Amino acid sequence: MEVNEAIEEAHRQGILTTASLMIGAEAAVDAINRARRLPSLRVGLHLVVIDGPLVLPAGANADFLCTKGDTAHLVRAGIRFFFSRKARQQLEAEIRAQFQAFKKTRLSLDHVNSHHHMHLHPTVLSSLLKVGKEYGLRAVRLPYEPPISSWQASRQALFRRLMVWFFLSPWITLFKSRLRGQEIRSNDFIYGMNDSGSIDLNLVLRFLKYLPDGVTEIYFHPIISKIDSRKNGSNREKELEALASPQVRQTILASGIQLVGFGDLG
Repeated sequence: MEVNEAIEEAHRQGILTTASLMIGAEAAVDAINRARRLPSLRVGLHLVVIDGPLVLPAGANADFLCTKGDTAHLVRAGIRFFFSRKARQQLEAEIRAQFQAFKKTRLSLDHVNSHHHMHLHPTVLSSLLKVGKEYGLRAVRLPYEPPISSWQASRQALFRRLMVWFFLSPWITLFKSRLRGQEIRSNDFIYGMNDSGSIDLNLVLRFLKYLPDGVTEIYFHPIISKIDSRKNGSNREKELEALASPQVRQTILASGIQLVGFGDLG
């Protein structure tokens, strides 16, 4: 509920234009009701195929589920998607169930992205595009953060940004090609991927200063916390403060930056 409340406030009072719905989450019904009260908020499907609430019963996903641990379990899941026909069938069934559940909300599907950016995986992307065509898919998030300009803004972890860019580059190239082939829209860049958990007002202002030409998504995980954020080390309340900051809005207006949703992309 705290996340949903923060998203509503960030849209009503701030610059948030789009949100992504994890359709199987406990607070999904509350999120849907809030979205219906906010017709100007663009809502997409946050597809979950690992480390999150699934829609189908657990037994229907037995062949593609992996034990959660360090990031190696993401690799194990990716290997299963590649080499197990049964896992691919279960994956497609789960993706279809999540699209169908989103359709039942009667919200307009603005875009699709995924938990841990798993739609960069070619097998997941294939199922997403195949099933998505049946449900009016028009836009997908491109999880590509330009390492140099994002580092110029953050001044943190240049080596890590370069390593992420190097590792993901071939998958990003394939991803772009497949979206173009099916005339699916996407952003050009993303900010926040390497700074998740440490985004505040000053960083957002620097992001705006170093925006590349094109369409850039800055993504956040805001929250209105009911506990002292200093106790759990969370910075997510500061993300909400940045989203609702008059200074951020004034900077956007002064810079000629346009706030859009995925549905506005040509």
